[in-house]
Amino acid sequence: MARIAGIDLPKNKRGEIGLTYIYGIGRSTAQYILTKSGIDFNKKVKDWNDDEQAAIRNVINNEIKVEGQLRSEVQMNIKRLLDIACYRGLRHRKGLPVRGQRTRTNSRTRKGKRKTVAGKKKAPKK
Repeated sequence: MARIAGIDLPKNKRGEIGLTYIYGIGRSTAQYILTKSGIDFNKKVKDWNDDEQAAIRNVINNEIKVEGQLRSEVQMNIKRLLDIACYRGLRHRKGLPVRGQRTRTNSRTRKGKRKTVAGKKKAPKK
């Protein structure tokens, strides 16, 4: 089993897909890493030998920010926005969409489950 950047990569996936299991690596970055280390995209993770794994580790460690380091950088960026109280920071603080999406409908992911507010009772007619 290939363990890179503290993540166990799935054995039966192609290398290009397997690398995307690491936080901070998408398809294009995975292709770049494999090209740089001279490995075929279609080669399965279980078929990588120790030299190939070492080459991949070297490329990732030297050139790409992944996992804990990247997560902490993202959190620091959000904290900075909160501290300077800019519009984006306020949206983060309130738990609302940050990038201009509509909130009248949708945006349930950021707002959470619906909280029903009872409507006012109408006064009976006389």
